[in-house]
Amino acid sequence: MSYSPPPAYQGSDAANSTGGEPPLNQPYYGASIGAAIRRFFTKYATFRGRASRSEFWWWELVAAIVGIVYNVLNVATRSSDPNHPYTAGGILVLIVYGIFALGTLIPSLAVTWRRMHDTNRSGAWYFIAFIPIIGTIIFIVFAAGASKPEGQRFDR
Repeated sequence: MSYSPPPAYQGSDAANSTGGEPPLNQPYYGASIGAAIRRFFTKYATFRGRASRSEFWWWELVAAIVGIVYNVLNVATRSSDPNHPYTAGGILVLIVYGIFALGTLIPSLAVTWRRMHDTNRSGAWYFIAFIPIIGTIIFIVFAAGASKPEGQRFDR
């Protein structure tokens, strides 16, 4: 399988003062994990535009790691008493994870929406993931797909 290069950046300001990163209104192909997470929070509720594979998948990795750490801490802080399963530490872990989950809900939806745009699909294709099993597989294939130059139509 061959990899086709992503579409070229538009405009003369493609490399701005952020160390060669493209402007925020353009996808960052080949983003490092730090750059991807920084862009994730900087573009908190931006549903227009596009997100590269690296921007999307680095965030998915971070979210998965946080979820695993939460589950490990949740199990470690459980009480053996079935009537009172949560200890004070368990409640604290639950509250911290709940704040994280609520705080990253909108930007997670936004980066997913922008990823669909980069593959030249409407962001509404996200909802296909709600179809059990097959919908999730289709969504993962779409999200892992190559960037398409036609997706520039979603830029403004």
